[in-house]
Amino acid sequence: MRWLTMLFVAALLAATATRIWLASRQIAAVRAHRDRVPEYFDGQIEIADQQKAADYTAARASFMRVAAVVDALLRLALTLGGGIALADTLWLGFGVAQLWHGALVIGTVVLAWVLLGLPLSAWRIFALEARFGFNRATPALFAADVAKRLALGAALGLPVVLGALWLMEHGGRWWWLAAWLGWTGYSLAITWAFPRVVAPLFNRFTPLPDGALKARVEALVARCGFASQGVFVMDGSRRSAHGNAYFTGLGRNKRIVFLDTLLDRLGGAEVEAVLAHELGHFRLKHVRQRFVVSLLVSLGALAALAWAAREPALYAALGVPSPSPHAALLLAAFASPPFWFFVTPLRAWWSRRHEFEADDFAVEHADARALADALVKLYRANASTLTPDRVHSAFYDTHPPATQRLARLAGRHA
Repeated sequence: MRWLTMLFVAALLAATATRIWLASRQIAAVRAHRDRVPEYFDGQIEIADQQKAADYTAARASFMRVAAVVDALLRLALTLGGGIALADTLWLGFGVAQLWHGALVIGTVVLAWVLLGLPLSAWRIFALEARFGFNRATPALFAADVAKRLALGAALGLPVVLGALWLMEHGGRWWWLAAWLGWTGYSLAITWAFPRVVAPLFNRFTPLPDGALKARVEALVARCGFASQGVFVMDGSRRSAHGNAYFTGLGRNKRIVFLDTLLDRLGGAEVEAVLAHELGHFRLKHVRQRFVVSLLVSLGALAALAWAAREPALYAALGVPSPSPHAALLLAAFASPPFWFFVTPLRAWWSRRHEFEADDFAVEHADARALADALVKLYRANASTLTPDRVHSAFYDTHPPATQRLARLAGRHA
């Protein structure tokens, strides 16, 4: 199947070229507006903030151009370059059972992928983020985070890998349906356990202290009909100066989380407005919709994998001479993303639509002016560009451009 080899290379080159082109457009757009604050933000954003945002955005886009090339080279090395086949051959000499052999090969390839990507991660944190005053992580904390993620990935990933490999070997023609049901249950369990079991491994979560803000937040939560295990403050300042808020968990294990960096910058009415926006995602069933869609996508992906795994020529076309369940899983993980990349604009558009809807919900339960003021403060504090390239924004951005979002809010409090 030489045509499949050519198709994979073409998709990889197209995705990489598109990422570089979009990043270059973003750099040109923010630099063109570096020395002029958009009229809408005149008096709210200083020229120094506009210049910092432009420089930060350009630096991130430049980093993404490098990351795109590195990503493409690693994918080629693992597939057509023989990386997966090499890992398979290395473990053959140990004579372990086929199920464990497959798990060891997958673990080796994933570990290699993570370790080879560490220099870029370190560069992003200790060079790029530090240059603009956002990084607060130490090398020791960075190393500890890497070690924890690897250990957690092994602990949570091993049952999934072993289960998938066993079903592919013994589950018959419809193994992928059983795998999908198992994955659905596993995803629900992890989502439920995340706030209490996983997140505390990396950050400290403390209940929001008693006082006027807590009373205000609890009143809003009650008005919105949101039941949770409480409102917590996360020590995000240990790693970054960026601020945010979110809710996490499932069922009775839901939590509302504010980063301490966000609380340091916003007043009570602004915090209330930001929380109302986040609660809007819950009340409007955005989280549920995204979860259902992700499950449907995983069902389709598993069905496609089941078909591809039965085609020996597909393995050879992608650099793996010996067909096997673990090779099929690895090729799905490392050869399919270039094709999925071109769905990104659709996902981004859907997310932006949800953000507008959550804004509408927020102004029904909080003050529109307070939400607008909070967003301006967050744009400034996070050095978010106010002048993104329209094509780059349409392709990637999960949140609407600042000018569109603020103008829409202005119409609600006019």
